[in-house]
Amino acid sequence: MKRRRFLSLLPCLLLAALCACGQGAPAVPPETETPAAEAAEPAPSPSPAVADASQMTTVEEVVEEGMTPVYADSLVDGDYPVEVKCSSSMFRIEKAVLHVRDGGLSATLTLGSKGYLAVYPGSALEAATADESGHIPFTEDADGAYAFTIPLEALDAPVPCAAFSKNKQLWYDRTLLFRADSLPADAFRAGFFTTAESLGLADGDYSAEVMLAGGSGRASVQSPCRLRVENGVCTAEIVWGSGNYDYMRLDDEVYLPVSSEGSSVFWIPVAFFDRSMPVIADTTAMSQPHEIAYTLRFDSATIEAAP
Repeated sequence: MKRRRFLSLLPCLLLAALCACGQGAPAVPPETETPAAEAAEPAPSPSPAVADASQMTTVEEVVEEGMTPVYADSLVDGDYPVEVKCSSSMFRIEKAVLHVRDGGLSATLTLGSKGYLAVYPGSALEAATADESGHIPFTEDADGAYAFTIPLEALDAPVPCAAFSKNKQLWYDRTLLFRADSLPADAFRAGFFTTAESLGLADGDYSAEVMLAGGSGRASVQSPCRLRVENGVCTAEIVWGSGNYDYMRLDDEVYLPVSSEGSSVFWIPVAFFDRSMPVIADTTAMSQPHEIAYTLRFDSATIEAAP
């Protein structure tokens, strides 16, 4: 009797056990859509190895007012020592040689230090992004100094030249200027210069505007100045703004003043017009006499016959 009652209750007992087990089981969360992972941002490319303004010394202007580019077709083939100005005092050029060959120009620069490993004929950014095959590595001369040979388009014109610092591992912007007036006269082809002869100036007295450059910028000369042409040779009267100059020098020729009362006055030859002519003037205004480099530029367009 009890056995039959137990068997009849067995299905109910099993159902209750199953329900009790179900209450402790964790609920299965409904399926949710997992959002697709966003595309990763590309890693930024490293900044070019270029020095910015805060990492550079004072930048100097190297081109002077009135300069006119001088190209290879105005020069005789050969090798000439040449004066170079640089926009940065950190890029110290000890010696430069200009090479004129078959209608092209190049120059070899010998530096005063070994702080630069390569140069590039362009901007620092162009150098940093260019293939290394375009970089110009240094060579060592007989004394172990670093030298670089770079291409040029013209003299008396700005030449961009990036330089790679060994210590900073950065490219630095530099601007170079190769001065045509530092070349010897025989480096120029016939007819290059504007002279009294090419202008057809007859013997006589004239005047012309003259511009002085160089030195500290405080010196001055009187303009217009007097010109005198005798036997085809032109000379100019240079009247300084002070009486402190005791001689002038052009190349190896020394010229003494004809007057020092109030102003130092000299008569010097005018080799050519319309280009900067280098001169040296010795001043006694300092504690010791001191030679100062200047340039004079005589403007042929302003020449007038004296009344």
